[in-house]
Amino acid sequence: MPLKLNMHDAPLLMGIVNVTPDSFSDGGMFANHDRAYDHAMALFDDGADILDIGGESTRPDAEPVEPQMELDRVLPVIERIAANSDAVISIDTRHAKTMTAALKTGARIVNDVTALRSDKGAIEAAKQAEYICLMHMQGNPKTMQKKPFYNNVVEDVFAFFQERISFCDTHGIDKNKLILDVGIGFGKGLEHNIALLKHMHKFHELDCPLLLGTSRKSFIEKIMNETTPVSDRLGGSLATVIDGYQKGVQIFRVHDVFETKQALDIFKRINY
Repeated sequence: MPLKLNMHDAPLLMGIVNVTPDSFSDGGMFANHDRAYDHAMALFDDGADILDIGGESTRPDAEPVEPQMELDRVLPVIERIAANSDAVISIDTRHAKTMTAALKTGARIVNDVTALRSDKGAIEAAKQAEYICLMHMQGNPKTMQKKPFYNNVVEDVFAFFQERISFCDTHGIDKNKLILDVGIGFGKGLEHNIALLKHMHKFHELDCPLLLGTSRKSFIEKIMNETTPVSDRLGGSLATVIDGYQKGVQIFRVHDVFETKQALDIFKRINY
């Protein structure tokens, strides 16, 4: 069944499946193909509309992964999900080779944290996807949290998306296929993250669906001004989802699908 996104859709939940040994929240928990598959199916049963499968950690200071290793991690999981469910699969990658293979295996969305800038072949590979998520990141995972600087983070990220949308149009990708992610925690300090969350409504002017990924991120700990283990950041994560929903965000990328769906369902029932 085709995935249809528009500005009037109810929010969609993108469940995170990290087939990696070093992701910030669950590194190593689902590096095994069987565990990754079981986790993906559990998220789907909990209400995930999309399963985002990634084989390269993009946490701060993460080491890059070669495409073949990434493929070895994700392809068996994608193939098994596609064969046993009607879940919409997203491939979280910056590599053209991985995009191409994942899309042939059953993925339908490309989620690129470098917004098709990292690999020269990415623009052509991504054309085969039903949707392409373009994320803003200043620098790269090795450097992005080393004194990030913006003249005005909201305006700078907005201008970045304008350029990326124009780039895609020039290369034959219809704007209707694009999803935008402001990249919370990717080359941003605490105040940058807060400013972007506060002004999420600004990005609707670009007339593309918005994806928000705040789940369990360290800015929650920094706001609380106390050491908060990743596993204890659910409350902060849900607060940002409810706030984003009120500002019209269409897709939320989360670890905790069941709890997020429950929070949204209760909020909508009370208020709408």
